[in-house]
Amino acid sequence: MLCAISGEAPQIPVASRKSGNVFEKRLIEAYITENGTDPVTNEQLSTDDLVDLKTSRIVRPRPPTLTSIPSLLSVFQNEWDSLALETYTIRQQLAQTRKELSTALYQHDAAVRVIARLSRERDEAREALSNVTVNGTSASNGDAMQVDGQGLSEALRSKVEATQEKLSKTRRKRAVPEDWATAETIQTLKPESISEPLYSGTQFISLDTTSELALVGGDEGVAGIFSISQKKIIQTLEGGGGGVSDGLWARGRAIVATNRGVVKVFENGAEMSSFSSHAGEVTALAIHPSGDILASVGLDKSYIFYDLSSAAPATQVYTDAALTTAAFHPDGHLFAAGGTDGQIKVFDVKSAENVANFDETGPIQCLSFSENGTWLAAVVKGQTSVSIWDLRKAAQIKTLDIGSLIKNVRWDYTGQFLAAAGPSGLAVQQYSKASKEWSEVLRSGVPATAVEWGSRAQSLVSLGSDGSITEFL
Repeated sequence: MLCAISGEAPQIPVASRKSGNVFEKRLIEAYITENGTDPVTNEQLSTDDLVDLKTSRIVRPRPPTLTSIPSLLSVFQNEWDSLALETYTIRQQLAQTRKELSTALYQHDAAVRVIARLSRERDEAREALSNVTVNGTSASNGDAMQVDGQGLSEALRSKVEATQEKLSKTRRKRAVPEDWATAETIQTLKPESISEPLYSGTQFISLDTTSELALVGGDEGVAGIFSISQKKIIQTLEGGGGGVSDGLWARGRAIVATNRGVVKVFENGAEMSSFSSHAGEVTALAIHPSGDILASVGLDKSYIFYDLSSAAPATQVYTDAALTTAAFHPDGHLFAAGGTDGQIKVFDVKSAENVANFDETGPIQCLSFSENGTWLAAVVKGQTSVSIWDLRKAAQIKTLDIGSLIKNVRWDYTGQFLAAAGPSGLAVQQYSKASKEWSEVLRSGVPATAVEWGSRAQSLVSLGSDGSITEFL
């Protein structure tokens, strides 16, 4: 069935009622519009005389141009030319891509070489810094003193020996004071908020010997002495720029450290001395049991001992990693420092000799010696457990899983209670000498970044993440 006009199979076939011929609908409608007659018989014809024919879809036959060998060869030639042109274009794109890839690889190789060189120069600079001699300045007399890693002077050595002899003799025989808190007492402690947020970014709290005054500080570059009974700041101490990173009490004097490497000593609100021996942030402070030797550690990989009697640096010792926390042994003959390399380094105070190293799983967050003289509690940054190390065995003997993130730990004076503070709250663990077992005696949901024991362990004072102080009574 072919169209009488085009001679091809119609896509939409119609038939004329008058002539009976079959047409392509669009062609016959166009012819009628122009002539008004049947193209075969020339009779009058309108579109109303057309009848639609229902047929299956007709596949258009191959056009006449592909019915001969020359026409097929021409089509093949055109297709080949198109294929050759497309192949050429793809090859051009491939060459351009290879060129771009080669340039990128060259730039990457150059960047790796530059990074390797800079890393080497950084390590060399750190090594040079760790071996450099730093001058410390005392604000009390203005005299500069060169310090090194050769240990303490004879006078300070004698003081360390005398302190150790005095404390170690009575430590094992020392009984628990009669008015000391028991587990039942600690179980009844309840939180009582006693302050509004004091300083932003504060990470430490330190109580004086009366447990009446708390030393705190923050990012504003100032520290404050907070009265527990009056529930307010009674003195403000200027840190001299930079955030206050740590603070403690020594013989009634408030001592603060800043992230600009400065350590300042205050008495009755007045600055007594200032030290700038660190080549970077001071991360932690510790006080010797004698009360006359102050220690500071910093990101410059060193720890420094200061003679508070003469207000001068006594010695500076460099290690192989940035130091983040520190503590003196309760007898005063050992000094422990935790580093970002996950190692607890224990030094002889008199000779500065590294006598032991304890490996942890990450940067050390906090260290606290037990008053029993043999245990050291350590907290790794980002962990929920406390590691208990035995100095006699040089081994970890216990892992206390607190169940939440820990920022700070503190032993009580008797060495039987360990308080742990963190963003999820505060917990107190007890060690029973009789049963040789650990048990939890207190858990509170009050968030804390630091904690201290109050007088006779009858109370706890914690520092909140917002800078507020909470007392547990």
